[in-house]
Amino acid sequence: MISVLANRTYRHLLGAQIIDLIGTGLATVALGLLAFDLAGGDAGAVLGTALAIKMVAYIGVAPVVGAFADRLPRRAFLVAMDLVRAAVALSLPFVDQIWQIYVLIFVLQSASAAFTPTFQATIPDVLPDEADYTRALSLSRLAYDMESLVSPILAAALLSVISFHWLFAGTSIGFICSALLVVSVVLPRSPAKPHAGGIWTKTTRGLRIYLKTPRLKGLLALSLASAAASSMVIVNTVVIVRGGLGFGQREVALTLAAYGSGSMLAAFIIPRLLDKISDRTLMASAAALLTAGLGMMAILTMFFGKSSAYWPLLLAGCFVLGIAYSMSVTPSGRLLRRSANAEDRPAVFAAQFALSHGCWLITYPLAGQIGAGVGQVAAFAVLALVAGIGTVAALWLWPSQDPEAVAHSHDDLAPDHAHLRDHHGNDKGTGHAFVIDDIHPDWPRVV
Repeated sequence: MISVLANRTYRHLLGAQIIDLIGTGLATVALGLLAFDLAGGDAGAVLGTALAIKMVAYIGVAPVVGAFADRLPRRAFLVAMDLVRAAVALSLPFVDQIWQIYVLIFVLQSASAAFTPTFQATIPDVLPDEADYTRALSLSRLAYDMESLVSPILAAALLSVISFHWLFAGTSIGFICSALLVVSVVLPRSPAKPHAGGIWTKTTRGLRIYLKTPRLKGLLALSLASAAASSMVIVNTVVIVRGGLGFGQREVALTLAAYGSGSMLAAFIIPRLLDKISDRTLMASAAALLTAGLGMMAILTMFFGKSSAYWPLLLAGCFVLGIAYSMSVTPSGRLLRRSANAEDRPAVFAAQFALSHGCWLITYPLAGQIGAGVGQVAAFAVLALVAGIGTVAALWLWPSQDPEAVAHSHDDLAPDHAHLRDHHGNDKGTGHAFVIDDIHPDWPRVV
C-alpha cells in the first residue's frame, strides 16, 4: 500500500492532509473548552449549533465551489483556503461572544468545504492508475483514523503545559504547513472546461450528474447507512460509557479507539479485497454488517447495559462497526472517479461531499435526540433501521450488472461526458452501447 508514496507529489499532498487533520483535531478539542469557558453548562448547545453550522456550510458551499473552482489554479486555490483557515484559527482565542464563534466556524468550515473536494478531485490526476488510486484511498482513510486517535492524545499532552487557547495556534501552524507542502509540488492542470449556462446550471451540474448515475445513487444510500453507524458511536459513546456505566474519560477514549482501530485495520486490507471482489459487493456487505452490528448492540444494551460485562461487548461492537464503516466508505473515491470525465470530477466530488454530509445532518441529531429522549437501546435500534434502509436502497439503486462504460450523448451536460457502469449495459462483445433512459430522460438512445 505504501508503494504510492514513491510519487513525490502524492507524498507531499498526503503529508499536507495528515498535518491538516491533526490541526483540525486540536481545534475540535480547543473549541469544546472554549465553548465551556463562554457558556458553562450550555456548552453542549453551543457545540451542537456549531456542528449544525459546519454541516450547513459543507452542504451549501461545496457545490458552488465545485462549479467554479476549475477557473482557478488548483495550487493557488488550495493554498488560499489553507491560509483562510489559519487566519480563522488564530482569531478564535480572542472571541468573547457566542455569536462570534458561530461566524468564525462558518467561515472556517466554508473554507474546508472549498478545500476538501478540490483536494480529493486532484488525487486521481496525480495517480491515474486505478490500483495506485485505491491504495491512496486506503492511506487517506488511515490518515483520518490516525487523526481520531492522535489528536486527543496530543491535545491532552499539550494541555498539561499550556492553556487551551494555544491549541488554536497549533491548528493555525498545521494549516500553514499544509499550504507549504502544497506549494512545494507542481499539481496537474485541471482538465475542466468552461460549461455553458447560468450560475444555477453550473452550480447544480455536479449534483445532476451524481443523481442521474445509478451507482452514485447507490453510493448516497450507502453514505446514509455509514453515517447512521458512525453518528451513533460519535454522539452517544460518552453518554453510554460515562452516564450508563459510570466510567471516566479514559474508558471513553479507549472505546473510541476501538472504533478507530477497526477502521484502520480495514484500511490495510481493502486494496487486496478490491483485487478480488467488486466495489458493490464489498460496500454493500459492509453496510449490511453495519446494520447487523447496530441491531446486535441494541439487543446487548437491552440485556447487559447496566452490567460489568457490557463494556467488553461495547468495545467489540465498536471494533466491528469501525471495520464495516471503513469498508463502506473507503472505495467511494473509485466510484466517483469512474463516474465522471476528468473535467467533471471537481463538481462530482463536491456533490458527494455535500450529499454525504447531508446524511450526517440527519443522523447526528437523530442519534442524540433518541438517545437522550428515549434511551440508548432505542437509539441503536432506530439507527440500525436507518442503516438497513440505506443498504436495501443501495442494492436496489446500484445494479449488480455494472459494466465498465456506457457511451451516450445529451444536451444538458458535456457531449462526451461518460457515466460509467450502468445497469442496462454495455455489450463489450459487440461494442454496442446503450444510453439508459432512467439516468436522464432527455438522453437519446445510442446503438
